[in-house]
Amino acid sequence: MSSLTAPAAPPESGSLTTPELRVDLDAVAHNLAVFRAASRGVVAVVKADAFGHGDIAAHLLRSGAAALGTTSLAHAVALRRRTGARTLTWLHAPSDAFDEAVAEGVDIAVPSLEHLRAVAAAAGAVGRPARVHLHVDLGMSRDGAPREAWRALTGLSGMLAARGLIEPVGLMGHLSHSAEPRHPRNATARMLFDNAVRSAARRGFVARVRHVAATAATLHGAGTDLELVRIGAGLYGIDPSHSAATPLRPTMTLRAPVVLTRDVHAGTGVGYGHTWVADRDTRLATVGVGYADGVPRVAAGRAEVLVRGRRAPVVGTVSMDQIVVDVGDAGVAPGETVTLLGGDGPSLREWADWAGSIEHEIITGWGERWTRVHRGGATQ
Repeated sequence: MSSLTAPAAPPESGSLTTPELRVDLDAVAHNLAVFRAASRGVVAVVKADAFGHGDIAAHLLRSGAAALGTTSLAHAVALRRRTGARTLTWLHAPSDAFDEAVAEGVDIAVPSLEHLRAVAAAAGAVGRPARVHLHVDLGMSRDGAPREAWRALTGLSGMLAARGLIEPVGLMGHLSHSAEPRHPRNATARMLFDNAVRSAARRGFVARVRHVAATAATLHGAGTDLELVRIGAGLYGIDPSHSAATPLRPTMTLRAPVVLTRDVHAGTGVGYGHTWVADRDTRLATVGVGYADGVPRVAAGRAEVLVRGRRAPVVGTVSMDQIVVDVGDAGVAPGETVTLLGGDGPSLREWADWAGSIEHEIITGWGERWTRVHRGGATQ
């Protein structure tokens, strides 16, 4: 028969009362420095709430980022107003309202004639040239103008530049195989990009800055000879090429308190469907985070956490608001802290493996219910 453990004495010093997501700003600055050393200028990508790290734009600029990057027009406008920094935005519909972005001097990526006409119309309405980065598709087949549309796009861009409706600023693309530095597609994509730059210049769109490289490409030298690189994942400790010798540091730690413990006998089932049944007498600890907080439900049966200096398995199904951990004979009591990510606990790569996913998805999935704490850097 199971028995609940009575509430423990006041938690030890440094323990938590709510789940905490801690951001190491010094690690973020270190990672940015890695990319600054490898390039001529870094666009720090802060989309998706800076990959779940919160408002760290000012810290990135103080640490040497040349510009900020995001996918949302509204976010770009807010960043530009708040920081005054050069801000690039991409991924819009032609029907979006570009007026505010043009008026604020936001750099806007343009992948089609429809987008170009909409941006030029906004420039005419606000009486200011739109700062444009033409976006060419280098083989991703998602955003960016395909080769067959490039001649028309650059031709109209040159005409609009001559009329003062757009300001030619940049030309950008994205490498489809940047995580594989020796893949022949990278050389092909670079050739296509250089041809696109020359073609645009012949038609009157002369880019001042060029950029194709994201994190993996920059770590392996592809595109680092150009004026800018766009770095998102790498700022937050993710190396998509999975290099064993990556110079990047983890930036996030997740900790949460144990809210309840119970001692159970062998044969006791846990959670919905009893997907796990105790094979011995043991102690179970309930932690108040679940899939609504970004703990991958599919990681059940594989995931681990750190408690009292040792790994303990997450057992049973991951619920919306809670997980159960088999802490064995560790003597864990309510109020003690469990580390889900970072430090000596599980790594982001481990969570991605447990979930059958990538680190990007895991790190951006932690929800709003965590208490976010920024340490180091600008907080000092």
